[in-house]
Amino acid sequence: MDNKADILEDEIDLKELFKTIWNKRVFILIVTSVITLLTIVYVNIKTPIYEVKALIEIGTYKTETNQNISIDDADILAKKLSTIFIDLRKNINDKEFEITKTIPLKGMKNFIEISSEAKSNTDAINGLNEVIEYIKKDHLLILNDIKEKNEAELKNLELTIKNIKEDKIVNIDKKIELYTQNILNLEEQMKYVTEVLQNITKLDPSISALKLMEKRDISNAIIENKSTLFDLTEQKENLLNVQINKLLERKKLFEALLLPYNLKNSEIVGKILVDDKPIKPKKLLIIVVAFVTGFILAIFAVFFMQFINNMRKEEK
Repeated sequence: MDNKADILEDEIDLKELFKTIWNKRVFILIVTSVITLLTIVYVNIKTPIYEVKALIEIGTYKTETNQNISIDDADILAKKLSTIFIDLRKNINDKEFEITKTIPLKGMKNFIEISSEAKSNTDAINGLNEVIEYIKKDHLLILNDIKEKNEAELKNLELTIKNIKEDKIVNIDKKIELYTQNILNLEEQMKYVTEVLQNITKLDPSISALKLMEKRDISNAIIENKSTLFDLTEQKENLLNVQINKLLERKKLFEALLLPYNLKNSEIVGKILVDDKPIKPKKLLIIVVAFVTGFILAIFAVFFMQFINNMRKEEK
């Protein structure tokens, strides 16, 4: 019986509540409408804010080992940009633009997403371009340092090749010519000594012995000169076919490293993303929230006024 009484009492209370709301429906409607209309006016007179976005690919350069190295670390660069263009600009009044986001792209270590907000898309784009120019100038300094090092190495290689061709090989050629002439002279001497030995009679054994010794010395000198000539020829072949070829290959490598596509600066991927619709204020959402809030406040006001009236009745 008690449970039934409680249920009946709850039903009566709910009926009273709905009755009160229905009796004050005009008041609730007016309050809700006023708040909603004021919100509509507010969102329409409030200055719209536009947002533009860009995806930046961090530049790279190629090394001797054919590796592509990023100019900068995405996480470090994002924090640096956030400090310069967000944190340090917080206290600036009447900003033409506001950078709202500089974050590395998840799963892509060489990309950063940057967002800019302003009262117009033009101002937002200008703000975004300011950040992009800062990145490109900063990274261009790094690329120029790398380029200068590669150019210096290339110059050293060219000087080394020139030194081998104009100094070392020329000197070797002179030595080869000298030893070749020595061999010819010694062979002439050998020919003469051989003829002398053939004309010496058996009655001149002492002279024959001396000539034989001379012939032996000339023969040894020819062998030594030919051995030196062989070494010089090998040395020249090594310089021409091994060392210079290696230096030429290395020269081509550094020439390739200086090509534009191997020294890429940071740049926008595609185009700046522009939306003709403002992101702030979000009119529909604000109006819906205002309508619901106004409706709840109106109902609260009705019950609050009823509560005050009941208290006054009880006092009387």
